[in-house]
Amino acid sequence: MVSEKIEPLALAVDKLKGFAKSTQEFTNGVLHNIGLSRRRHPIEILKRLQREAFSDIMKLRDRQDKVERILSFKSSKVSPLDEATTRVKGEIQVLGLLLMIDRIHEENQDAIRKTGIKPGINSKFTFETTIRDKNTLKAEFVASNKGQIDALSTPLSLGKVIFDAKINEWCSLTTVLLGAKCSDLQTHSITSGPPLLNQQIGSGVSLTVKKSNVIASLAQFIESKNTHWLTTFGQVVYQLSGSTKVLLLGLHQMPKFLGQDAFLDPIGLPIGIFRRGRVDRGASFGSTALVLESSLDSSTRVGGWVEMDRSSDTDAPLKWGVSVSDLPEDDFGWGLRVGGSAFERFEAEVFSKMNLGEKFLLEPSVLFVVDGSSKLPALMLKSSWSF
Repeated sequence: MVSEKIEPLALAVDKLKGFAKSTQEFTNGVLHNIGLSRRRHPIEILKRLQREAFSDIMKLRDRQDKVERILSFKSSKVSPLDEATTRVKGEIQVLGLLLMIDRIHEENQDAIRKTGIKPGINSKFTFETTIRDKNTLKAEFVASNKGQIDALSTPLSLGKVIFDAKINEWCSLTTVLLGAKCSDLQTHSITSGPPLLNQQIGSGVSLTVKKSNVIASLAQFIESKNTHWLTTFGQVVYQLSGSTKVLLLGLHQMPKFLGQDAFLDPIGLPIGIFRRGRVDRGASFGSTALVLESSLDSSTRVGGWVEMDRSSDTDAPLKWGVSVSDLPEDDFGWGLRVGGSAFERFEAEVFSKMNLGEKFLLEPSVLFVVDGSSKLPALMLKSSWSF
C-alpha cells in the first residue's frame, strides 16, 4: 500500500523537474536571441539606410535625364555647336630653291612659274569642328610671305571655309563658302595629280554619291574676279581592286557676266545671275583628266595621269605625269616624279623625306626642267613643322 502511494508522487516530481528544465532552456534561448539581435541591430539599420539611399539616388538620376531630354527637344535656342568639339592644327612650311645657272632671264622665270613652285614661308592654322557626330565645319587661316623679306610681317587671313554634311551612308553634301580648290572636293587622296586640281573655283556646293565601288560627285561653283566665273567640276572614282583606282576628272569654266568691271565679294552676287545674260561662249574653257594609281603596299604607290587642257592661253594642251614613291610615316622615304607638256616641256624631280622627330619634316630634292630652249637644274629644300 505504501509503495502504491509513493509512485504517483515520484512521477509528479519528475514531471515538475522536466517542466522546469524545459522552461530554463526556453528562457536561455530567448535571452540568447535577444543578445544577438541587439548586436546585429546597428548593422541591419546601416544596410537598410544604404539600400534606401541608393534607390533614391537612382530615382533622382532618372528624373534628371528625363528633364534634360525634354529641354533639349523643346528648346529652340540651343545651337548644335554647343555640343561640338574643336580641333586646332598648325603647320609652317619653308621652301627654298637654288638654281644652278649663271643668270636669270625672262625665259627662265617663265619656266619656273610653270612648275608651280613658289619659294617662301607659309603658315596655316586649321580649326575643325565636328557637329552632331557626322558633320564637319573647317576654317583655314593662312599667311604667306612669298616675295617678301620680312617673314613675320604677314598677318593671318581667312583663306577657306568648308562645311561637310553627311546626309546618309551613300550621300554627302559639301558647301565651300570661301577659297575652294578642286583638290578640296576629292573623295580619294592621290600622291600626284593633274594641274586642274590646283584650280581656284571660289564658292559653291558639291554633291557626292557612293555606290558599291563607284563614287561620283558634281559641283557648281562661282568665283568673283572682274567677271563672275561659273565653274562646273565633276569626278568619278572607280575602285578596280583593293589597291588600284581610276579617276575621271572634268572642269568647265565660263564667264557669267561680261561688261561688269565692278568687283564684288565672293558671296555678293547681283540679281542678274538668275537671268540669261550676254555670254561670250568663246571665253569658256575647261580640262579633262584621267588618273590611275595603285598601292603596292602600305607605303609604296605608283601612279600616272593625263590631262587635256582646253585653255586659250595654253600652248601645249596635252599634259602628263608619272610618279613612284615609298613614303612610310615614321621612316626614311623617297620618290620620283616625271611629267611634261606634250614634247615641249619636261620635268623630273627626285626627292627624299626625313622625319626629324614627330613634328618636323625635311624634304630635299633635285629638280631638272626643260622648257623649250631653257634648261634649269635646281636644288630644292622643303621643311615643315606641324603642331
